[in-house]
Amino acid sequence: MLSYRHAFHAGNHADVLKHAVVVQLLRYLGQKDKAYWYIDTHAGAGVYSLKEGYATKTGSSKRALRNCGIARICRPCSRNMSMKCPR
Repeated sequence: MLSYRHAFHAGNHADVLKHAVVVQLLRYLGQKDKAYWYIDTHAGAGVYSLKEGYATKTGSSKRALRNCGIARICRPCSRNMSMKCPR
């Protein structure tokens, strides 16, 4: 049986797309006056380095971040939230 370890795939194209959708959803929900809860049921370790360790083994994060235009996804958010774009 094959096992899945997210650290090898962190930052790949699917991961970037998922986070872009979540950010847009949270921005939309934040426009309302009502409070809301967001619970990530599949967060795993929560933080993964894309510059060292497992994520560098496949190179998918480097390709995905370059191809998806992560700066275009982050820039609108960084003006509204205290978020820095990855470099």
